[in-house]
Formats: sequence, C-alpha cells, structure tokens
Amino acid sequence: MLLLALVLVLAALGLLVVALATSAMFWAWISVVASVAATAMLIADWWRRKHAPEPSAPEPALAATAEESDEPDPEAELDPEAEPAEEDTDAADVLIVTDLDVEVFVLDERPRYHLVGCRWVGERTTLPLPVREARQLGFNPCAICTPDAVIAERHRAGAE
Repeated sequence: MLLLALVLVLAALGLLVVALATSAMFWAWISVVASVAATAMLIADWWRRKHAPEPSAPEPALAATAEESDEPDPEAELDPEAEPAEEDTDAADVLIVTDLDVEVFVLDERPRYHLVGCRWVGERTTLPLPVREARQLGFNPCAICTPDAVIAERHRAGAE
C-alpha cells in the first residue's frame, strides 16, 4: 500500500509539471486528485497498523531441539566469520542517534558498528567513529550490542 501511495505522489508531481508547462487546469486537478488519493492511502495504512492486533507468541514446544528453536544460538552469533545481524532500530532512536557524536567502533571491511565491549567484536582491532559519521558512511548497528537503542536511551536519560 505504501508503494502505491509513493507511485501516486510521483504521478501527482509529474502531472503538476505537465499542468504548469501546458497551462491546462485539467492536469492540475488530476494532480490534486492523485495527491488526495495518496494521502487517503497513507492514512488508511497508518490506521490499519495502529489498530492491528499484537502478534501472539507461539507456544514453546515441549521438547524443542536446537534446530527447531527460534532462539538464536549464542555460539552462532559469535562466529568470527559470520556477520552479526543488524539491530532492528526504532525510528525514534534513529532520529536521536544520527545527530550524536557518541563514539562507536567499526571493523575494517565489516558493515556493522558496535559499542565498546560487544561480545562479537571480542579482541578484534576496531576503529572509533562518531555514531553520526558511522551512519553516514553506511554502517548499520549490531544486533548483539544494540548500539542505537543503548545510545538513544542514554541520551534520553541525559548521560550522553
């Protein structure tokens, strides 16, 4: 639904350009209609997401093996060759973190940034960077040490 709203907004922009270039009011009104339709779709999507029922947690199996378990294996997270997952960062935390100069650590040729003491980093050689710069350079937060959530929480608490 969001993709369709984006297409409608882009179409409205294109129609507005056509209306301005040709001085035809017809194209301007079609642009307005497309914009209103995109707005309605965005509001409907927001409403649907806001009122969506919380997903229920699946019942744990009585005799689940390591292969059947949804829990990540701690040893797999620490595999030196496997990259840790990317932190699922809240949008509010991203807004806070992108403006801060709090120091995070990156590894050469690795896409994640970490907090000091991250279990996955261990004894590897790291490069310190401000979190703002790490994000600008395309680094993503590590799911093991969750730097965005930790930094944003510290900032909210006034510690950073």
